[in-house]
Amino acid sequence: MNIDQREMRQVAEAAAPRIDMYAGIHKALRALMADSLLALGRMDVDDALELAQVTQRVLELLDFCRSHLQHENEFVHTAMEARAPGASGQIAHEHAEHTEAITVLANQTTALLQCDAEARAAGALALYRALSLFIAHNFEHMHVEETAHNAVLWARYTDAELIEIHNALVASIPPHEMMFIVRWMVPFMNPAERTAMLGDMQAHAPAPALAAALDVVRPHLSEREWAKLSASLHLPAATGLVQG
Repeated sequence: MNIDQREMRQVAEAAAPRIDMYAGIHKALRALMADSLLALGRMDVDDALELAQVTQRVLELLDFCRSHLQHENEFVHTAMEARAPGASGQIAHEHAEHTEAITVLANQTTALLQCDAEARAAGALALYRALSLFIAHNFEHMHVEETAHNAVLWARYTDAELIEIHNALVASIPPHEMMFIVRWMVPFMNPAERTAMLGDMQAHAPAPALAAALDVVRPHLSEREWAKLSASLHLPAATGLVQG
């Protein structure tokens, strides 16, 4: 991976914050991964409904991880390679490994759902351990992207160019997947990040799209968090929200 350490230092010393395409989506991924792992660890394997629900959540996580890899490969890595050939090589290799691991985990999850009752406890423990290792590696992987990859991008692209790349990536995401992202991203952002994301949607997306996003987000925010968000977006009191 061709990462210039001088660029890394320059990024760390930069006075003004730069456009970070990784920050929000990685908060969503960390939250979803942690939530899925905790659900799997506490699952009652003798409860058929709970078993079905939790394994479905794990499969949804894996599907989302697979889609995320594709988005990064197509948009972020393409941008990096255009101006810094070889810079995405190591992480691209890890993406290939992650894709293989996702297939193995998905098969293991399906097998757990279908196995005999006496084998479920052992199968659930094995899946829990395998998923925890996958998540641990992903946490390290995301740190490299947020530091080394951002150093490459920030040294070679203006913020305006990075916004164009990000907008193209977002435009490629189907509506149902975007709502899934919103559900896991916005609640785990800080207030300023929530306002920035939903404020941009408020300014550029159709009103029904913003309303749908707020409906998805609201159950996962505390009353105080919701009040801050409502005020920052100047949402009308007539909807039961705080007047700005």
